[in-house]
Amino acid sequence: MTTTLPPEQLTTTLPDHTQLPDSDGTFVKNFQEHPQSILLTDSINPILQNIHPDGYYCIGQDSGIYWRITDPPQRGAEAPDWFYVPNVPPSLNGQMRRSYVLWQEYVAPLIIVEFVSGDGSEERDKTSLWTAEAEGKKPGKFWVYEQVIHPAFYGIYEVEKASIEVYHLIENRFELLPKNERGHYFIPSLNVELGIWQGQYQNVELPWLRWWDSEGNLLLTGNERAEIECQRAETERQRAETEHQRAETERQRAERLAEQLRALGITPED
Repeated sequence: MTTTLPPEQLTTTLPDHTQLPDSDGTFVKNFQEHPQSILLTDSINPILQNIHPDGYYCIGQDSGIYWRITDPPQRGAEAPDWFYVPNVPPSLNGQMRRSYVLWQEYVAPLIIVEFVSGDGSEERDKTSLWTAEAEGKKPGKFWVYEQVIHPAFYGIYEVEKASIEVYHLIENRFELLPKNERGHYFIPSLNVELGIWQGQYQNVELPWLRWWDSEGNLLLTGNERAEIECQRAETERQRAETEHQRAETERQRAERLAEQLRALGITPED
C-alpha cells in the first residue's frame, strides 16, 4: 500500500538551502572564472533591474542547484558557473541562499552558463541518470540540465577557443541556436545578445563572454560606465574652459578697442 503525504507535510520533510552543503570542497578551476562571472553579472544588472523593479530575481555564481535528494547530498546537485532565475525573491526568510533548491523554489533558471576548463566533454555529457547509477557515477551535466533542471537556455563557453554555443530548450530537448549577423545569440526574454568580446577586463586581455543589447551595443560594467561618464565630464570641462578663454579673449579685445577709441577722442559707447 502506498501512502501519499499532503504537500505541506512533504515540504517540511525535505531539506532546504540552510540544511544542504554549499560546497563540494573543490577549488575553482582557474583564475579567469571568477572575474568572468562578475563581468556577466555586473553588466546585466541594469537590464534585470528594469525587468524586475521589485528586485525579484537571483543570480548564482558557481552555486549549487539541488535537483534530487541523495547521499551524499552533493551527488544530487550541479553547480553552474553562472545562472539567472527570474521572479524569485533575492533572499529567503532574510537569509542569502546557500544554494538553489528546486523542490523549495519550483522556478527553473532562465539561463545557465558553464565555463569550460577542460575539453568540454563534462559540459556536453548526456549520460542519463539510470546509466550513470549503473556505473556508480553522476549523470552528465547536459542531461541533468536538459531533462531535470530545464533552463530555457544553456550556454557552453570556451575561452581557449574564443567561442560560446547556446542551446534553447524546446519540448524538453536542447537545440543549438544559430548565431545572428553579429555572431551573437539572442535571448528574447531579456532582449539581449550573448557573445564573445575580445578586450581587456581586470588587466587581462582575453576573449571574454559578454552581453549586448538587441541593437548590438555592448552592455557596460559599472566601472566602464563610470569611466565614460568621467571622460564625458572632462570633455565638458574642457569645452567650458575653451568657452571661458574665448570669452576672456573677446573681453580683452573689446577693452583694447575701447582704449584706442578714447585715444582718438571717441567715446566707445557712442
